Amino acid sequence: MISISFKLSPCCLSNKPRRASFCCRAESNVTTTSEPNNDLIQTQKKDKTRVIVVGSGWAGLGAAHHLCKQGFDVTVVEEAVESIGGQVGSVPCNPDEVGIQGFWYPYRNIFSIVDELGIKPFTNWLSSAHYSSEGIEVVFPIFQEQPQLPTPLGSLAHTQLTRLPQLDLLTLLPLMAAVVDFDNSDAAWRRYDPITARELLRQLGCSERLYRDVIDPLLEVRLFAPAEQCSAAATLAVLYYYVLAHQKDLDKLLCRGTVREQIFEPWKDLLRKAGCEFRKGRGVTDFFFSEETGCITEVVYGNDRLKADAVILAVGISALQDIIKKSSALCSRDEFLGVLNLNNVDAVSVKLRLDTKVELPKACNTGTWFNGSGSWAFFNLNEIYDEHQDDPATVLQADFYCANKFLPLSDEQIASKVISYLSKCVRGLENVKIVDKEIRRYPKSLSHLFPGSYTYMLRGSTSFPNLFMAGDWIINRHGSWAQEKSYVTGLEAANLVIDYLEEGSFAKIIPVEGDEPHIEILRTLNKNLNSIREQLPWSGYFLH
Repeated sequence: MISISFKLSPCCLSNKPRRASFCCRAESNVTTTSEPNNDLIQTQKKDKTRVIVVGSGWAGLGAAHHLCKQGFDVTVVEEAVESIGGQVGSVPCNPDEVGIQGFWYPYRNIFSIVDELGIKPFTNWLSSAHYSSEGIEVVFPIFQEQPQLPTPLGSLAHTQLTRLPQLDLLTLLPLMAAVVDFDNSDAAWRRYDPITARELLRQLGCSERLYRDVIDPLLEVRLFAPAEQCSAAATLAVLYYYVLAHQKDLDKLLCRGTVREQIFEPWKDLLRKAGCEFRKGRGVTDFFFSEETGCITEVVYGNDRLKADAVILAVGISALQDIIKKSSALCSRDEFLGVLNLNNVDAVSVKLRLDTKVELPKACNTGTWFNGSGSWAFFNLNEIYDEHQDDPATVLQADFYCANKFLPLSDEQIASKVISYLSKCVRGLENVKIVDKEIRRYPKSLSHLFPGSYTYMLRGSTSFPNLFMAGDWIINRHGSWAQEKSYVTGLEAANLVIDYLEEGSFAKIIPVEGDEPHIEILRTLNKNLNSIREQLPWSGYFLH
């Protein structure tokens, strides 16, 4: 069971009076069990306030889950089915289901909900390898199993370099100055967001080889674009969250099948039993709102109009942009028009069944495209997916990001390129034959946080008092990233609904683990120095 208590802190969320202007920050102990939550299933039917949740990924399901537990009448509108891999209507283009995505040690909220659902979808903790055109460059062990050292010493000392000189790795140390300065505040984002990750690393003295063979491709796997196209603020947030906050944060595990099969479908089944309605096949096109209150009253869904007391938009950038372009209501607000300035990147996922068994050193790997034009991840599904554990032949999956060059190619051309790339990494693949293949194209599916993008990103609350946002690209101060951030923003949106409607109890959100003591001291000193600097004459005169 879950034991919850809350600490309330003041906030201002909209122009409607809220519970004495308080919102929730939880800080209690959470005890989980593998048994399903019967409270959710046994929610009694009654006259309920209706909430429409648009989107059925981590954010949408997270919001719907908590709101159902609070007795609301929840309808989840799933994203419209799009054409993927040339097969119309194959699967929804949900960013949370693009390729194989890792679940990292700091994903404490996701691990908590998975325990609550009573499912066991994950592998054990995995070590991994990173490849350049010359072979394995770096091996990442399971950091929990290594002697624990203060950050960043643990990450640097236990990372196994096979080709890269130790001196190159040490050129990362000056990056800690920027990490200390970047505290995930609005001011920090605005300070670092206008410049590229490459420019920041150049200024801090990162070696060319470390940047080319390791940093740039690894950033692309997490931010889905090359470092010269990524916001320095997003880069610092990602590096700290996954690499530099705590040694063990580098550890990850994977889902033992697709996220849809292992997590989302069982979750949806539980929500249906709790009375949640799912609608799919047609997308949201517009909203009706009251001129008097400014509140959304109805959601236009295909030919239907769904009445709503509150609405949560829990979709990716691309899906929201499509809704905005069709919606006269959203087009009337500058904040939503600004979203049209945001970008997305393409991805391609390639699953291959080979005619023989080939041994891969690691089940989970990353690498650079060998013409230097992008990054990719590849996986041995025999060691990850339950369905392939006893397969007599090797089954591989390769996921490519910034993959616009792949989109116009035929399936045969893509498969041939993948084998060519893999054969440079893994011995024994030069002469293999492909028995079966599955190619999935995901155009404009993943968020691209380019320099200057922070200006156009939305927050959880909007100018519509009862319309709230959730997703991995939404501005919040929790400090998490990717799937964990999506789920957390879903809970935050549910809390905003509860606060607005003045019904129900707030969701417990587990905070990110705090800074290590020496980092906390350095950040306090840095903050004090910045305060002194701002009081000096002419401090605001020069461009920062």
